Amino acid sequence: MKLTKDEQEMLEGRHGPAQQKAMELLVKYGVALGAEKFADTNNVTIIPGIIPSVEITRKVVPSMDIDEIASRFFLDSDERVVVDKVRAFTTSNAYFRDYAYPDLQVGGKELCDLVEEIERYCQRIGVVTLNTCVPYQCGNLPMKGEICAWTESHAIAYCNSILGARTNIEGVHSSFASAVTGKTPLTGMLLEENRKGSVIVNIEVEMSSVQDWALLGYFTGPHVGLEVPIYSNFKNNPDLYMLMALCAAGIASGSIVMFHVLGVTPEAATLETATGGKKEKDLRVLTYGPAERKQTYEKLNHSKSDKVDVVALGCPHYSLTRLETLTRLLEGRKVHKDTELYIFIGRMQKALADRIGYGEVIKKAGGVILEDSCCNILDIDPSKIIASDSAKLVHYIPGMTGVKNTWFGTMEECVEAAITGKWPGGTLK
Repeated sequence: MKLTKDEQEMLEGRHGPAQQKAMELLVKYGVALGAEKFADTNNVTIIPGIIPSVEITRKVVPSMDIDEIASRFFLDSDERVVVDKVRAFTTSNAYFRDYAYPDLQVGGKELCDLVEEIERYCQRIGVVTLNTCVPYQCGNLPMKGEICAWTESHAIAYCNSILGARTNIEGVHSSFASAVTGKTPLTGMLLEENRKGSVIVNIEVEMSSVQDWALLGYFTGPHVGLEVPIYSNFKNNPDLYMLMALCAAGIASGSIVMFHVLGVTPEAATLETATGGKKEKDLRVLTYGPAERKQTYEKLNHSKSDKVDVVALGCPHYSLTRLETLTRLLEGRKVHKDTELYIFIGRMQKALADRIGYGEVIKKAGGVILEDSCCNILDIDPSKIIASDSAKLVHYIPGMTGVKNTWFGTMEECVEAAITGKWPGGTLK
């Protein structure tokens, strides 16, 4: 790779061991990706809550020293290095733990305590601890064309596709190294030529709900591989949460880190701009009609019983708009005695929800709000039946929790399931 003067100085250790280790990691990463040089970035999200277990951490770092834990798990360094300050503006993804409910989450209180110490470490080095998978709703809102280094699957797709900023899929190590150095390999979705659409998805069904857009994304993922799809032939423009669902489902079922919604996304005012000048006749076309929609729905619904033990909402974290709708559906009602209702949101949404009164309505109904956490780390009996309005959650939760029986539907259906303990109908409407 061709390094600038400051990059070479970092690699040689002239700016301290932390930047040296981070640059060593990024050079290896960049070479593996075929990048010729680095780009500057001042917008990073890191994912520091991904710690496998206290037992594994203690085996790797017997001292349990937090700087050594960060060195090993975030910089892949065998040496203990102390990070004084991150160089780029950096926000944190969810830490996957609500410290108030340790027993509900895998790892219990011991892991919660470790993750809380990691959070304090991140605050010490200058990370803005947003603690959410929706940073763009909480103050980290990059502009069109801005170079970023983001983690979290749906947020990566949202950054590229909806905001028009640019990021690749970054992991624990690469994102942390970018935070320390302010550098990221110039490759993939950072390059103009890789952002052009190459597959048209022709929509032949009504697209009026969040569920509709989630099903569309989930259908498209396996069919496009690493290509950039272009969604066309829809009547009404999707709202924010529809686009979030599209992002989350498409990257869960496949690897869609970028897409174009014609006339909606920043780089897709027309088909010509979305494709870089290609005509429709030169592109592959996928048809998404009633049959494809029905098949996709059936893939996400795995339960043969209409019983529902757990309803999990907020994957990605619920926005205030979604919380407002949820409280209207729950007000004056009670969750079934044999059913649990969990709602996952970030700390900023939680603070506002409590001040507005949404939190009290949900609590009175028997729901539990988990802050800064994720439904995929619930400590749950694999025999339980889970319902959710998130295609992403329903896709991931069998592998992450062992739960095989799932229902996927609208928020309204999920609330009815929480109240009655049964799935309302179980067929696509």
